[in-house]
Amino acid sequence: MKEVILYTDGACSGNPGVGGYCAILMYKGKERVISGAEGMTTNNRMELMAVIKGLEALKEPCKVDIYSDSAYVVNAFLQDWITNWQNNGFKTSKGKVLNIELWQKLIELCACHNASWHKVKGHADNEYNNRCDSIARKEIDNFKKNAGQV
Repeated sequence: MKEVILYTDGACSGNPGVGGYCAILMYKGKERVISGAEGMTTNNRMELMAVIKGLEALKEPCKVDIYSDSAYVVNAFLQDWITNWQNNGFKTSKGKVLNIELWQKLIELCACHNASWHKVKGHADNEYNNRCDSIARKEIDNFKKNAGQV
């Protein structure tokens, strides 16, 4: 099974607002950057989209080490919130889980791969997390320019 490293980050200008995401896939010393933006979204949605887009780019089942600064995304797997949400119809004691369709897509993608989750400190000394953040923010700027919002 191929071993891949995936770094991800999402960003938002306003929350909600214009958002951007970035995924950096690394395999055998090669990198692939995947990024994009959406008009009216949230930071959490962009964090999820970064992981989803990264995993969607894989052409076969892989062992994937996923690195993210999003406690929202990483803890859902490390603390097994996912299982509880699924068992409770995507409801918590506080109500319906937000972004259900993205969580369901991510669960589906993770079922195809052997995924390991790693929380990294955001805006610190992690080169790849910082690159993801920078690219996601550039996607926001480009979206705004193209939409005439700047």
